[in-house]
Amino acid sequence: MPTMLRTFTASLALVAFATAAAAQGRAVLPPVPTPTDVKPGSITCDECPYPYPSKYLDISVYDQDVRISYMDTPAQGTPNGKTVLLLHGNNFGGFYFKAIIDGLTKEGFRVITPDQIGYGRSSKPIAPYNFNSQARNTWRILQAEKVGKVMIIGHSMGGMLAARFATQFPDAVEKVVIYNPIGLTDGRFERPMTPISEGYASTLKTDYQSTRAGLSRYVAHDPKAWNQEFETYTRIRYSWTLSADWPRLAMVQALIGQMLYADPVVYDWAHIKVPTLAFGGAEDMLLGPAKNFQDRMAFLAKEVPNGNGRLHLIPGLGHVPHLEAPEKVLPPLVAFLKEPVAAK
Repeated sequence: MPTMLRTFTASLALVAFATAAAAQGRAVLPPVPTPTDVKPGSITCDECPYPYPSKYLDISVYDQDVRISYMDTPAQGTPNGKTVLLLHGNNFGGFYFKAIIDGLTKEGFRVITPDQIGYGRSSKPIAPYNFNSQARNTWRILQAEKVGKVMIIGHSMGGMLAARFATQFPDAVEKVVIYNPIGLTDGRFERPMTPISEGYASTLKTDYQSTRAGLSRYVAHDPKAWNQEFETYTRIRYSWTLSADWPRLAMVQALIGQMLYADPVVYDWAHIKVPTLAFGGAEDMLLGPAKNFQDRMAFLAKEVPNGNGRLHLIPGLGHVPHLEAPEKVLPPLVAFLKEPVAAK
């Protein structure tokens, strides 16, 4: 067999392996040794590579005094007077958004990027978690910064929160981008909720290999898309498991897992009142074959009433497109945010 054909055939086999593995919930990358140079990391993300300084706001959650962290990045050059609220996914904090922050601020947007309570540099209280309280905590940041209107971009879990924020605080929202969201179906009818004790025990066992396997699902469409940024965030999450405070964070993660199960937002989409873009990488395989994701994103766009929903999926990209190819993500994102909103 010619060398080029062998290479092409091997690439097809790797993609086929990744597709099958993702569908079965298995890792999509070949195994590598657990690194020995990772040190225990702070569960408040002190060592995380945040691209800009963090601010902190003191709030109360279930009568516990906590603080919520956020980056507030001003526009570069001439401000356009618009503020974007950037909401992170479940396996990240705001630290992974540098490419999007830089792309938006260059276009004149101010960008506010919170770490939700339980994530990043924010506090990790042992308390119930739900999207209503996360939305209110985020709204408190806008109040503190005296920001009356925002455009929201919510990635992954942040896409769920974006929908809830838009329905809880409609007067504060100009546009919504729901970006490769999870929570596209109501999974409560497929399996019972895992008891918190079982979720906690399972989370406690997290190590480098399981962390890498979990994040590898984001490149199930193309294992070659795994790059140093994905590896960096794997090492960050692994460092937390080496901390003496890991049991606390493991309990917080188990509680958040119950939030993701018990607080679906699929019923919120029909109540969003502003232009909404269902957006992201078309090859997202977290729901199994990419077509499952594509179909649900099309449904999401149609559910937004009054013709305000729109679909834009980028071929060839997976669950975290801005870590794969930010140059493909930013132009359509900026174009949507800059479109004038028709008076109604």
